Amino acid sequence: MGLSNEELSKYWDTANTLRENLDAAEYKHIVLGLVFLKYISDAFSERRAELELEFSNPKNENFKKEEKARKIALDERDYYTMANVFWVPEKARWDILQQNSKQTNIAKQIDDALFSIEKENEKLEGIVERSYAASKLPVDKLGEVVDLIGQLSFDGGRREASDILGQVYEYFLGKFANAEGKLGGQFYTTPSIVKTIVEVLQPTKGRVYDPACGSGGMFVQSERFAEAHGGTLGDISIYGQESNPTTRRLCAMNLAIRGIDFNLGRTFGDTFKNDQHKDMKFDYIMMNPPFGSKASYPKKDLLDDVRWKKYGIPREKPANYAWMSHAIHHLAPKGRAGIVMPRGAVTSTQDTDGIIRTAFLDDDVVECIIDLPGQLFFNVQIPATLWFFNKDKSRWKNNRKNQVLFIDARKMGASISRTQIEFSPDEIKKIGDTFEAWANGKYEDIDGFCRSELRKEISKNNDSLSPGRYIGTEDIESENDEDFATRIQILARELSEQFEESHRLEADLSMQLKGLGYDF
Repeated sequence: MGLSNEELSKYWDTANTLRENLDAAEYKHIVLGLVFLKYISDAFSERRAELELEFSNPKNENFKKEEKARKIALDERDYYTMANVFWVPEKARWDILQQNSKQTNIAKQIDDALFSIEKENEKLEGIVERSYAASKLPVDKLGEVVDLIGQLSFDGGRREASDILGQVYEYFLGKFANAEGKLGGQFYTTPSIVKTIVEVLQPTKGRVYDPACGSGGMFVQSERFAEAHGGTLGDISIYGQESNPTTRRLCAMNLAIRGIDFNLGRTFGDTFKNDQHKDMKFDYIMMNPPFGSKASYPKKDLLDDVRWKKYGIPREKPANYAWMSHAIHHLAPKGRAGIVMPRGAVTSTQDTDGIIRTAFLDDDVVECIIDLPGQLFFNVQIPATLWFFNKDKSRWKNNRKNQVLFIDARKMGASISRTQIEFSPDEIKKIGDTFEAWANGKYEDIDGFCRSELRKEISKNNDSLSPGRYIGTEDIESENDEDFATRIQILARELSEQFEESHRLEADLSMQLKGLGYDF
């Protein structure tokens, strides 16, 4: 059944008022860590209740044991892990923490609880962030957050509980991303973009990989899609990598509270220099790689890398074609990928961009390009496109070898705030249905919206992949002008990020000085 938007908003409003002067980037880990702790504790308690009921059945061999032996059996962790439930030591269970929420050492109790859970569950090693005692949140406010999360109650089984906690987690992730502004986009891809990628790729079974996985939105939506189309939890195998250790923890917790199994590699790390899934191939790849100041890779260290053998060595910054080449390299023989790219990548001839794009087209791996409206991202106006790749386009009933589908979705979406829009479910379905018709059904070009183009026609346009050129929805702009415009917007974003970081440091210093008795 889940929670209504009103209920979710109520929890958010309450949680947000508790953070006072604490930065959203720091506070989100306090709140989301408690959401994670609440769920795994409740899942453990429910499993324990199931076992108690099962052991009370005369037909169960445990029923024949003495009461003391039955209690010992309840603590055999195999009974929990076999049901995909994490083992939670007694001192880490939510009811204990809830009872102690007003104690002055509640922060240390939470850190100790998380440490004990991590120690008892190999899957969570290095995942749970223990920073409550070191946080700047006053003890009384932390106790109030514990009480707030403790109000989340549900029945109807672990799966429904997982859905509800997942709702809260996802809702809070979005709210924190919005509160952090441009920096929030580094760990969270807006649902409109994720759902559009999933609707086109339609992952139902196999390996799904995201080499810049952030907080795991691509994975969650893939699992939802598979289940909505008759699959079950586990039909999809999740593989990912994330360079930021804190964001990697968010992803692991996001998946764990939903009971989704995952492989995020041995540790956090740069995907280019330390590929955690180096020798693997995947059925589906989805990603929203970094834009702006982090959109580079260590080119000089990877000149002979196998990922560049087929299409050429990508330029260092921005690393758009490096990310796309990485994805194609990791695709299975019939694998498909959906990738978010700045719009300038569709026409750029800077350095080796144009050469590699031509190589992509000559190898017939480019399947679809979707032009997006500029306000789908959090407080970022950089125009973007979705690139879809397919290692075998002959798989479709319509056999689309040497053809590319172009879709212009820039006029779609409705405002949800002053700076952001989102696609409606019907708009996402329209995009998905258009692709499905092109691949397997009865497809027709639609003026102003979509067009299927042959490779030979694309070559007449210098291998530009700007949808507007073929659909007729924009003037044919200069390739260099579009790339220049994108680079200017990336530069503006970098300067804005540096300004925001400077402002945060100034505010932090001011708070510390006030704590010493100085006021300005």
